[in-house]
Amino acid sequence: MPEGDTIWRAARTLHRALAGQSVVAARSAVAAVDETALVGRTVDSVESRGKNLLIRLDDGRVLYTHMRMTGSWHVYRPGERWQRPARQARVVLETARYVAVCFSAPVVELLSPGAERRHPALARLGPDLLSAGFDREEARRRLRARGELPVGEAILAQDALAGIGNIYKSETLFLCGVDPFRRVRELSDAELDRIVERARALMSANLDAGPRSTRGNAGGSQRMWVYRRSGRPCRRCGTAIRMRRQGTDARSTYWCTRCQSGSDGNVDAERSSRSNA
Repeated sequence: MPEGDTIWRAARTLHRALAGQSVVAARSAVAAVDETALVGRTVDSVESRGKNLLIRLDDGRVLYTHMRMTGSWHVYRPGERWQRPARQARVVLETARYVAVCFSAPVVELLSPGAERRHPALARLGPDLLSAGFDREEARRRLRARGELPVGEAILAQDALAGIGNIYKSETLFLCGVDPFRRVRELSDAELDRIVERARALMSANLDAGPRSTRGNAGGSQRMWVYRRSGRPCRRCGTAIRMRRQGTDARSTYWCTRCQSGSDGNVDAERSSRSNA
């Protein structure tokens, strides 16, 4: 699933292409999206909110998309060949200068004026890590409300903290030296703040063009500390990196049992192995 930095970059690209432009033609494969309501409208702005992308129109409506695991937005010149099949297009916006195509997004909705504030997903979003007005105290409060959850699950909850996905979860907790299976209630305010600020810094460092990296200018297979490195040596201490599914959605968590010491997850995994032997 694209994480907050990817959606932020997509929104920036779409904003540059569409903002101030009139929609001269529109097509939608989503029955609930009235394409005739899009034609003639001017795009005011395009923005991201966590993993959500919002195209704001001059009549107050909002074209809302969420990419989940499969979706993406592309921008083309009129007549330019698309990189994906037309049958995968969920919605198409055409202006005099560009064609914006949303491919394979599971969530595509045209919200009426004011509906964003009442939307069941958007209304409950936590503070957006990439927002200029990010509220650290509110983020901490929302994480504290999930005190019984392991921190590796809590920071993925978009209604607590908007924008983090599996990559930044694993990389942030590694760099903070925090066991992803520790419960939020076991962490101090300073530890929670450090996790949040580290995640913000990592995501903010990846807003320019180029492959994502949490290790500065490291390229190729060197870009990540622990993510997708199960069984390979920790870049700091040499201990084999572990991977374990976490939470009701069984999301993958990568961590170093030495650098992120005292891992309950490691103990639980060993108990499970013995009980299944």
